[in-house]
Amino acid sequence: MKKLTNFPYDHVLVLGLAKSGTAAARLLLQSGKKVRVNDKNASDSDAAVDELTALGAEVITGSHPLSVLHGMEIIVKNPGIPYDKPLLQEAEKRGIPIITEIELAGNLSETAMIGITGSNGKTTTTTLTAEMLKASEQGARIAGNIGHVATEVAQSLKKDEKMVLELSSFQLMGVKAFKPKIAVLLNIFEAHLDYHKTFENYKNAKCNIFANQTADDYLIYNADDPTVAEAAASAKSVKIPFSMKIQLNNGAWADDNSLYFKNEKLIDKEEIVLTGDHNLENILAAISAAKLSGATNEGIHSVLTSFSGVRHRLQFVGNFHDRLFYNDSKATNMLAAQKALSAFNESVILIAGGLDRGNEFDDLKPYLKNVKGVVLIGETQGKLKRTALEAGVPAIKMAGDMNDAVSQAYRMSGHKDVILLSPACASWDQYRTFEERGDMFIQAVHTLL
Repeated sequence: MKKLTNFPYDHVLVLGLAKSGTAAARLLLQSGKKVRVNDKNASDSDAAVDELTALGAEVITGSHPLSVLHGMEIIVKNPGIPYDKPLLQEAEKRGIPIITEIELAGNLSETAMIGITGSNGKTTTTTLTAEMLKASEQGARIAGNIGHVATEVAQSLKKDEKMVLELSSFQLMGVKAFKPKIAVLLNIFEAHLDYHKTFENYKNAKCNIFANQTADDYLIYNADDPTVAEAAASAKSVKIPFSMKIQLNNGAWADDNSLYFKNEKLIDKEEIVLTGDHNLENILAAISAAKLSGATNEGIHSVLTSFSGVRHRLQFVGNFHDRLFYNDSKATNMLAAQKALSAFNESVILIAGGLDRGNEFDDLKPYLKNVKGVVLIGETQGKLKRTALEAGVPAIKMAGDMNDAVSQAYRMSGHKDVILLSPACASWDQYRTFEERGDMFIQAVHTLL
């Protein structure tokens, strides 16, 4: 297994276990570092604690005492832990650097990395890019925020394989030297402000994906997003824009009928299986990354004429009595829900709601025109009910859990209606992850079927 070679810290605090923390601690120990692990929610009986202790780590569970900072030179932090925690604020006062696990993955990687971020569309674009490379007979491995721990993938990556990383703002906020050969910035809008506190902080975290790039690297960016275009102007890398609105001689673009890379037509829109205009933006970004990485036109065409979407992202679940069920549990913010609703011309029964992050849902109103009914779950039921009433949605129901929501949505629906789970909220009020929420929706639909 590979070891860290250019990591000038001998005493490391790994804050938070989970998959990425455990993998990071394991890598650091294998690289000869002195490792202390601290996880407030873990217990001494956890399997990961036993494993890391046996490998030589000092493991402290149950709280975050400031004493864990003693003698530490750097912190590898679980991305989900906010920086306003007293332990991290004290670390910053002491000048202890704080990084996330992808910084270690970047240290390990011997091949060109493709990094993909944005407020929406990361998973679809990451998956498309990897599939296009595979269809072109090139090795590609997916990692990062998509569920595969980056350091584990980097350790087992072959020299002829490329690592395609989905990167969240939480991960990117904790990088110092990390840089992908190809960076993709899809879009930026207000999200995760409970974590980042300000939009500027959030935007800066996203822009870390290209902050360390040089003229030997590439930045693929959305020329139709003013915030992204303004941010990309400062990049030192070669800029490759994509657009749904204008012809680009140096990037990917679309007209009414077809998609192009530079001046080369790649595919007609009517051949593309993946539904939704928003997915055309993701496709243009993936085409750019794949073409720069050596993908063939045949490989790209093969994927676009067969790829129907990723799990939990406008995933078709089933047809029951001519009602079409779609799982869009990954829509954890308003923009994602807006784009999901825009993908359908049919009447929609919308299941929405989840964690209350303090925002209202007024921006959702224009997208509720084809919604004949909503079933609301979670902490934001009251806010979304006000939004639905003001938008003139004919039927509004409350549900206690996903089984109840799916049953009520079916009773509310009619012939040829779409029943869509697109929550516009994070899942953490009722579910551990958006995947768990989506799986519960799928299970409820299958029970109905």
